[in-house]
Amino acid sequence: MKSDPKECLYCQNNETLHNLMIEIAPLRVSRAFLFKEQTYSGRCLVAYNGHINDLNELSGDELNAFMTDVAQVTRAMDKVFSPEKINYGAYSDKLSHLHFHLVPKYIDGPDYGGTFQMNPDKVYLSDSEYEEMIGKIKAAL
Repeated sequence: MKSDPKECLYCQNNETLHNLMIEIAPLRVSRAFLFKEQTYSGRCLVAYNGHINDLNELSGDELNAFMTDVAQVTRAMDKVFSPEKINYGAYSDKLSHLHFHLVPKYIDGPDYGGTFQMNPDKVYLSDSEYEEMIGKIKAAL
């Protein structure tokens, strides 16, 4: 099911989006965000700039640019947070806008060895903590 760009939180850059995440930086063909819910410390998301449903709709060059953006963010996350592993989630059952959830996993951390929860709704930070985290990620990008 393809969603309407007029109802897409990424395309509209709306309040729903800003309640869920904070923009870190524009990239080649996408934007990087920090999730406000930080059960998985350092959790980010990369959203493609255009309203594309799936990777298979991208040209080879667009696909390479998007995956380069994803890799750039995961390299920064790895440098800043030193997780054991970063899980990738590309879900778009209800919101068909190409985006990847980038979820750091830590040994003895939440859901290590299993699937991350979309929104555990447990850990939120102060504005200054978000700013500090974003500053570190930007510096590592």
